[in-house]
Amino acid sequence: MAFICRFAPSPTGPLHIGGVRTALFNWLLAKKNKGKFYLRIEDTDKERSKEEFKKQIVDSLAWIGIKHDDKEYIQSKNINKHKEIAEELFKKGFAYKCYCSEEEIKEQKEKCKKQGIPYVYNRKWRDPKNLKVPNNVKPVIRFKSKISGNSLINDLVQGEVNIANSIIEDFIILRQDGSPTYQLSAVADDHLMKITHVIRGDDHKINTFKQKQIYEAMKWKVPAFAHIPLIHSEKGSKLSKRDNASTVDDYIKIGILSDALRNYLLRLGWAHKDKEIFTLDESISLFDLKGVGKSPSKLDMSRILSLNEHYIKHIDEKELFKFLKIYSGKFKKNIDSSKENSLIKSMSFLKNKAKTLEDIYINSQYILKDNIQISVEDSKLLNPSSKNIVKDFLGVFEKMSKITKENLEKTLNELIKKHKTNFKGVGQPLRIALVGSRFGPGIYDIILSLDKDVVIKRLSKIN
Repeated sequence: MAFICRFAPSPTGPLHIGGVRTALFNWLLAKKNKGKFYLRIEDTDKERSKEEFKKQIVDSLAWIGIKHDDKEYIQSKNINKHKEIAEELFKKGFAYKCYCSEEEIKEQKEKCKKQGIPYVYNRKWRDPKNLKVPNNVKPVIRFKSKISGNSLINDLVQGEVNIANSIIEDFIILRQDGSPTYQLSAVADDHLMKITHVIRGDDHKINTFKQKQIYEAMKWKVPAFAHIPLIHSEKGSKLSKRDNASTVDDYIKIGILSDALRNYLLRLGWAHKDKEIFTLDESISLFDLKGVGKSPSKLDMSRILSLNEHYIKHIDEKELFKFLKIYSGKFKKNIDSSKENSLIKSMSFLKNKAKTLEDIYINSQYILKDNIQISVEDSKLLNPSSKNIVKDFLGVFEKMSKITKENLEKTLNELIKKHKTNFKGVGQPLRIALVGSRFGPGIYDIILSLDKDVVIKRLSKIN
């Protein structure tokens, strides 16, 4: 059987990180089984749907490496077909017109609230023998849900899920204005797209029971369902769009690599033995729904940073520079082309203590800037003795025909003996003069990363 999966976000806001993981699981399941993965934009909420959010969704998925098959499926283009299906359900006796006013529904909800019970529509118009149709109320069309017995779903993650049909209300499938609701449109599109597997958050479980009844009423094949646990914040609450780490853009801004975030989301609620790092090919070949846990996963920023550090350390340095260049151009400043060679040859040590691209950008400021500023605190460390060390080093450095680590080591060791100090006593003033801070990369790395005339210019300013 060919696997056909889909991801169906609404373009009413930026794509949530939980949505990205749902898309990833659908995409991996489809790719592993040589199937298809479709992106469906559920844009029937015309007031809140925006093109900018649709673009953000597509861009976010592409950034993390998820490519959908064919063009995006736009739900609003199929509304007339959804309406036809609603009319068919009505004609077959699986749906009915409900003339309850908004005031009546509000009263029912308030009554349930006072009684401390969940609101379920009272099915007033399900059998309207003694009711008079009002003239001033446009009806909605409600699906005639099962009243007695139980419904069962063999969930591919949660196992058998069994609920009483009495808790499923007669839900609306067409609104007063004739527009279809989510419950109807989702089923209609999944059927028309021949979706075989629906993987989504476990907050959709009740929707699945509603939608299963539409499949059965239309005598359509019911897809396999898998409900994955939600992602919680570090505080343990449901992750929302108000959290600072809720969208892909939040991670891009601090310099997280796409491979690292994809690897993290893969492992967030899924496991394969004790393996932690997965290439893209391994992700596809090893993924299965049996490895998905049943409990909510907690977002762990320290783990994301740790994974990102791993990827930064193991990536090809020219490739890492490309990522830095894109990151810098988007969130900081464009990198001057004259600095590119220095940066590329410096990636080997700039990445050593970096957890993000932002860290690398900050650590490379002494290369990017033509003029460095020494802080007041660090300038206090440049006492007369330190200045003499800088002066003596400069005298030797200017005469060096070949600048190598070996030559630099020899010079520094000679200065240590001459000034009766240690490595820190020599390295610290040189670092302050070259970087503007006593903190930074190793002194040999700094000198070798800068052009000789730049080193001379910066050291000459210390007097």
